[in-house]
Amino acid sequence: MPVIHNGASYLAADAHAHIYPEKIAEKATASVGRFYDLAMRYVGTPGVLAEAGAQAGLDRFLVCSVATKVEQVRSINGFIESACREYPQFVGLGAWHPDVEDIEGELDDIQRQGLRGIKLHPDFQEFAIDDPKMLPFYRAAECRGLPILFHTGDSRKNFSSPRQLARVLQKLPGLTCVAAHLGGYTEWKAARECLRGSGVYVDTSSSFPFLSEEEALESIALFGADRVMFGTDFPMWPAGPELRALFALGLTQAENRGILFENFARLYRVSTQKESHG
Repeated sequence: MPVIHNGASYLAADAHAHIYPEKIAEKATASVGRFYDLAMRYVGTPGVLAEAGAQAGLDRFLVCSVATKVEQVRSINGFIESACREYPQFVGLGAWHPDVEDIEGELDDIQRQGLRGIKLHPDFQEFAIDDPKMLPFYRAAECRGLPILFHTGDSRKNFSSPRQLARVLQKLPGLTCVAAHLGGYTEWKAARECLRGSGVYVDTSSSFPFLSEEEALESIALFGADRVMFGTDFPMWPAGPELRALFALGLTQAENRGILFENFARLYRVSTQKESHG
């Protein structure tokens, strides 16, 4: 079923979802919950994501996982590739790690697997976004047109601040990136200040439960509704309440269509036609 609001029907994609293999999903989900001191609503398996998302009317899902050790990169990417084969509604991002040595070779593999970009979580992986060590990788991703989805922001840490991302974009203004969580989890004001005009995309994940409607609207207006994507941070937040929070902002139908699907489809080269995933 599609997403319906005020009589309008919307294609909708979740532009920020984490999945794990069945054998580790419960443990991995619990670990993320402890890190953020938040209750996790689901166990993060592909099947649970597909079922829960479909019930909410979501049609597509950007799926990813994080490599905390360099030797995990290829196994995670193989898992994401296989999940995308099993669930055609999934669009996969490749895992990466700062200690990858063969940057071009690893990116070749990621693109051969049909993955559409890279996911980084500097707080989990314990590297600073603006670490000079990362610049060769960023340049390679820029040359290939591969978007990078950054976990951005956490006032408890000094790895992922929006200011650090802004410094990278000053050096590489052509880098296509998504600053998750409306530009900076728990650092929304800083994100608005230092990422304005940078051309970044943002997603709405892990933001609506913490922001007033006025603050959310301010962020969306600053980044531009054509660069905002709906996301749940699955398995953290249910899609239904997150969709209701988006619609409560009173945006236009055109803005909602962009945020719910069109911006995601443009960035990740996804068909804008409704598809059946049986």
